[in-house]
Amino acid sequence: MSALVIILIILLGLFLLILEFFVFPGVTFAGIGGFIFTAGGIFLAYQGYGNTYGNIALVSTLFVGIVILVLSFRSKTWNRLMLHSQVDGKVETVDEDTIHAGDEGVAITRLNPIGKVMINDEVLEGRCPGHFIDENSQITVKEVYKTYIIVKPKNN
Repeated sequence: MSALVIILIILLGLFLLILEFFVFPGVTFAGIGGFIFTAGGIFLAYQGYGNTYGNIALVSTLFVGIVILVLSFRSKTWNRLMLHSQVDGKVETVDEDTIHAGDEGVAITRLNPIGKVMINDEVLEGRCPGHFIDENSQITVKEVYKTYIIVKPKNN
């Protein structure tokens, strides 16, 4: 096999490994393929050209891989691929001083089994495990948690 083909196989492997490292999360086909191509190219260099050129291919591949990795970290190229938006949402919390077990309210949306409820003029997320409650139905607070409340139909 020609030296150019071996070099191209190794470069393809390094490219796939860089893609795996920076673009694709986890272990994907790019990483596995990159490892196989890189190792295969080095193996072909050993097999086709002997130990001297195989060692040169191995050391060159390690050197080029490290240089590419360092340049990739320093490059502003990856800044264009990064997500720069900030998440400004927040979790709706229940004020445990104003909502207590036994309080009554109304279901604003259908609780199927989660929906919006109004209790003491506050709109909250209500859950009713084991029940489906239609909107505008009267409900009673069963339990109060930090981010939601457990409710039941008023007639139960």
